[in-house]
Amino acid sequence: MERMDIAVPFKQGHDVKSLSLNLSATPEGASRAAPQHTFQNARREQLSILTPLEKKCLAWLAHRMPAFVNSDHLTTLGFLAMALAGASFWLARWNHAGYLVVIFWLAVNWFGDSLDGTLARTRNHLRPKYGFYVDHIVDTFGALFLLGGMALSGCMSTGVAAGLLITYFLLAIEIYLATYTLGTFHLSFWKLGPTELRVVLAIGCLALYRGTPVHIAGAAYRLFDVGGGVAIAGLLVTAIAATVRHTILLYRAEPLGAAGAAAGPKH
Repeated sequence: MERMDIAVPFKQGHDVKSLSLNLSATPEGASRAAPQHTFQNARREQLSILTPLEKKCLAWLAHRMPAFVNSDHLTTLGFLAMALAGASFWLARWNHAGYLVVIFWLAVNWFGDSLDGTLARTRNHLRPKYGFYVDHIVDTFGALFLLGGMALSGCMSTGVAAGLLITYFLLAIEIYLATYTLGTFHLSFWKLGPTELRVVLAIGCLALYRGTPVHIAGAAYRLFDVGGGVAIAGLLVTAIAATVRHTILLYRAEPLGAAGAAAGPKH
């Protein structure tokens, strides 16, 4: 009999879990036992500035949400809000009031994107595999729409928007791989998480609405080009640091000598 263990991380809202599939088969492969699915919670690290307040607020909202509203509704709301935030950036190309509309959609996005998992846990309606896939694919397209809208608005150059999107995806890939291999899901870095980033973006929108210029060494720059450049550097440094740290952890967890000894001598 052969035994194969596959560990896959899943997430419902803020809930990350790993799925182990145990497959037993005869050497000839003539028969197979039905897969047995067992879920184990991955350790979550969320140490951002607003985390304590945010958790209390989300729990309060979840207990008061109408029965006809479910997590799928909230996930869809969060996705549409992010797409409309990008569209509002585009609108701001002709009317600066669009920046204020962006702030509104960012708040709606926080409501839907942050509350869906809390609501599922409160009602014990978790669907880990479905939740993990949908939540992350929604985040992927949401980032594309938001940064695309910022580039179309003229408040951020196309090159900076593309660079920011690439570095965001690099860090996201590292986070998902670390969750898979180490069983730890990082929701924040340097005390900053998605909620804090929404707040920073909203402050930037207020500055753009007021027409606040950015001057560095006597030269004028776009506010979001400066902020985007800082964000690119921060995301890149974070991704590289996390990659080095996690590579060392995995190397030490699976020393080559121990693996060879466990395999035994070959004849």
